[in-house]
Amino acid sequence: MDATTVEATYKTREVEGFADVYFYRKIGFRLAQFFAERNIRPATVTFIGGAFGILAGHLYFYQFLAINLFGIGLHVVANAFDNADGQLARLTNQQSRSGRVVDSVVDHVVWFGVYLHLTLRHLVGGGSGWIWLLALAAGMSHAIQSLVADYCRIAYLYFSKGKSKANFDSAVSLQKDYRELPGRGRFLDKILLAVYTRATRQQEKLLPKLAQLHERVERDFPQEIPVGLQSRYRTAAQPVMKWCGWLMTNTRMFLLFLFLLIANPTWFFWTELTLFNCLLAYVIFQQRKISKSMLELIERPSPA
Repeated sequence: MDATTVEATYKTREVEGFADVYFYRKIGFRLAQFFAERNIRPATVTFIGGAFGILAGHLYFYQFLAINLFGIGLHVVANAFDNADGQLARLTNQQSRSGRVVDSVVDHVVWFGVYLHLTLRHLVGGGSGWIWLLALAAGMSHAIQSLVADYCRIAYLYFSKGKSKANFDSAVSLQKDYRELPGRGRFLDKILLAVYTRATRQQEKLLPKLAQLHERVERDFPQEIPVGLQSRYRTAAQPVMKWCGWLMTNTRMFLLFLFLLIANPTWFFWTELTLFNCLLAYVIFQQRKISKSMLELIERPSPA
């Protein structure tokens, strides 16, 4: 396998997790090659992976380890497909905003199924109805954590690799695109754009300094970000990217699998509310410091 070709389908190595680099991306690349040879579109791969993920979530409902293990296997396959759709898009130059939104929506549907079936499993096993509140709080935390991690990763690509490496949209620009998009014949595109705009607005509220930095850079450097600024951001943000990686899918899957194996899957909810939210607070704090320092650097007058 040509490592250079495989790495060409990465977003960038710094934002890829350990399991992605050494497992999922390698499998995803083979899948992407297979689908590319058969002219299968990335969106189709997304939906196939989503179907595997939804079925995996259903299998977590049953209190039988063998069935749970089968579900874990399907979940791994789903995650491989989730990697493959993006790699296929980059391999065949089919990247699109609607494709990214569909991928995100399908991912949320898969995890919604996981949370729902774990909750029902607890209730059928004689557990308290309070599990609904716990699951809701954990699910909302999960959504916020994913939004923050994704926003930080996109920002890293944009600020440290250059504007061409990331589709770093603002809610204002997306709202403008939404108003200009005709409703007739583009109904689905309009819905996807509305979903994307809402998510981006939430990200900007969660990380306002980063949104402010993005706006300032777009205004002051409309063509490209100066190399010096790219280097400063890359140096400052690389450690944060490692922590963001812990908020992504691979860590959640590992913990979920562990709790299923010891027959205490609802502990996953408590982990979301405690460990992951503490990590979320740390990432937000560090990203705010980085954004503030970069804004001060841009605003500092150049020496005569």
